[in-house]
Parts: sequence; structure tokens; C-alpha cells
Amino acid sequence: MTASDGLAVVTGGTKGIGLAFSRRLTRLGYRVVATYRGDEESARQALRDIDKGLSVVRSDVSDPDEVARLAELVAAEHGVPNALVNNAGLNIDRPFLEISDSDWRRVLDTNLSGPFYLARAFAPAMLAAGGGSIVNIGATTAIRPRLNGANYCSSKAGLLHLTKCLAMELAPTIRVNCLIPGMIDTEEMRTRYRTAEPEYLSALLDEIPQRRIGATEDMADALEFLVGDSAGYVTGQKLIVDGGQFMW
Repeated sequence: MTASDGLAVVTGGTKGIGLAFSRRLTRLGYRVVATYRGDEESARQALRDIDKGLSVVRSDVSDPDEVARLAELVAAEHGVPNALVNNAGLNIDRPFLEISDSDWRRVLDTNLSGPFYLARAFAPAMLAAGGGSIVNIGATTAIRPRLNGANYCSSKAGLLHLTKCLAMELAPTIRVNCLIPGMIDTEEMRTRYRTAEPEYLSALLDEIPQRRIGATEDMADALEFLVGDSAGYVTGQKLIVDGGQFMW
């Protein structure tokens, strides 16, 4: 199966890194179904930005019933995906003692249960069709924690291990890998790390051997590798795209 014959599902695929994934995959010839949860303007903008090959669907990946309906819709209208990119994520930062039950559940349900639901929904058809690639989008905080992110760090650590479990159980037909961004130039990163302020940017760049903030296209380059034939012997792995900041 070549990219021009392929179908990809990208969750959270209408903004930020997810939009870069959708653009790259359509450029490679994939038909892309990109999901979004609440930001309809981002979805409309994505449709304007990508001329052809893109469909957008509202879906809450934390809800197993919605994921099941998404899988049914994709099967009926588009076919069987060759690539599933679990990119949708949620971050609710609080000090540990201030994390509510809702804060905990919402983050874990989106970042960890969501990829589980999606893989469970799409893998049977992918197996029957002869294979494909699942790429889970992780975080460096899966490996090195940070303050005020117990829910987020835990969800991403779980996702890293879920990746390995799925890689074992779905082999050799479906490859499953975890793609981990470092400091990538998105709106959230610019806000969180105040990169518009020279002193904060300089301190951040001091930690990155490549001396630059990554672009969303750097992530798309890595995704292109993981879903392509060049990664045919790569499964159960984590690929960290971070300019050398975290050498794990």
C-alpha cells in the first residue's frame, strides 16, 4: 500500500502539531480524517488551508462511545486506515494537592484512555486489511516529571507503556511507536515558556544543543518516517524530536 492509496486518522488534527501532521499526510497522498473536540474555527481553517484529501470530524476521544461511532463513520465513508495518529491531548496543570477528581479523570481519559479506545476500535480492521502503523504522541514528561503536572505526566508515562504493549500484541501486522516532541513552536509552548521574552528564550536555548526551537515540520518529518516503509522494522520504540535537549 502506497501513501497515495492510504487513509490516515489524526486525532486533534486541526491545529498545532496535529495540523502539521494532517498537512504532511495529505501532501504525501493520504486521505486524512482529522478529529477535533471543541474548536470549530480551527477545523474550518484546516479545511481552508488543506485544499484536498482532508475531512474533519468532531469527536471526543475520551468517550468510548464516541470513538466507536467515529470508527463506524470512518469505515462507512472512507475505509480502513493505514495510519492512526493519536495526537489529541489535554493539559490541566495544578499542584498535586489541588488536582480535583475531574482534573485527574479528564486528563487521563483524554491522553491515555483515548489512544486505548482508538487503537481498540481501529486495530481489528487494520489487522484484517494486512497492517498499518499506529503512532502515539507522547511527551518528555513521560520520562522526566515536572511540577504541577502529576495528571499529565502520569498519563503520558502510561501512554509510553501502552505503546509497548500494543506493539507486542499487534505485531507483526501493525507497528506501534511513540513520537515525543521536545520544545516545538506552538501557541501553547510560546505561552508556557514565554519565548517572546529574550531572557526566557535564551535560557531555554541554553538547554538545547541544536540551539533552536523545533518547528511543527520537524515533528511531521518524524511522523513521515514512522508511518512509512523506511520504518518497517521499527516498533515499540520512542522517537524523541527535541534537538538533543533530553538524551534518554
